[in-house]
Amino acid sequence: MTARVVVLTGASSGIGRAAALTFAARGDMLVLAARGLADLEKVAAECGGDVLVVPTDVSVRTEVEALAAAALARFGRIDVWADTAAVMAYGRFEDLPPHVFEKVIATDLLGAANVARAALRVFRTQARGTLILTSSLVGHITAPNMAAYSTAKWGLRALTRTLRQETLDAPDIHVCELVPGSVDTPIYTSAANYAGFVGRPPPPVDTAERMGEAVVRLAGHPRRSLSVGATNRFIEFGFSALPPVYDVLVGPLMGRLGLSRRLPAPPDDGNVFSSRPRHGGGPARLGRTAVGAAVGAAAVAAVAVTGGAALAIRRGMRR
Repeated sequence: MTARVVVLTGASSGIGRAAALTFAARGDMLVLAARGLADLEKVAAECGGDVLVVPTDVSVRTEVEALAAAALARFGRIDVWADTAAVMAYGRFEDLPPHVFEKVIATDLLGAANVARAALRVFRTQARGTLILTSSLVGHITAPNMAAYSTAKWGLRALTRTLRQETLDAPDIHVCELVPGSVDTPIYTSAANYAGFVGRPPPPVDTAERMGEAVVRLAGHPRRSLSVGATNRFIEFGFSALPPVYDVLVGPLMGRLGLSRRLPAPPDDGNVFSSRPRHGGGPARLGRTAVGAAVGAAAVAAVAVTGGAALAIRRGMRR
């Protein structure tokens, strides 16, 4: 194996932590960044070896630039930069305080732009490098109570596509998009919450380790986009091909599967503005194999509604 220099933003938990451990097992040299120093140091200790830890808020451009400079000062180059940093907010759009909505955009979209800008400047100088930006299934669909996160991830999808177009003149510079479905990470329970109940990933839920492996796979074999989730394609199809059906079903499903009705949550900014201790797991997790009756019910309902609409049109034509 050839050791690479890998910068990971959002490395203190979830997908970023899982990717760090997988890169470390491979023998790569790591630069770990996130807002919380204590959590970063724990991950660095788990990785072992010569790990550089740089506390960084990706929404602050100067901090991201300082991170790139620190990586170059220590290792002399950056081969891979993977950004998994993100925050989330639950609640109807009109219930979200404007400053919370704006901070989610600043972290999840503008923060990714700061990372891309810093990484591409290094990659242009080197004439090579791989940038991995972590999008989301919610960057390809929409769901109630997730307006800020979805808006940011849709914007990130556009940014990623544009960056690929702008680097066509540099065949050894790669811009990749990772599209996770539901993943068991602390982002749901750490989120700002104005929806009244604790958030959770709707089923089927993948492990952070599976997504971390996907990040490492993209680093070794870059591709434009990698979607990882048992029902990602099915949900995207419903969103695009059957929008009236999707819009009718997504609200009740989100309320039932994406929020735990057993755990009320008072209004709170979560970790949107500052790092907080994060805890894995959460209420009523459902694993990857438990796609569940909800998905099956959604499929049956979609077929029934579509069939009913087609029958009504056919009867109308006969008249």
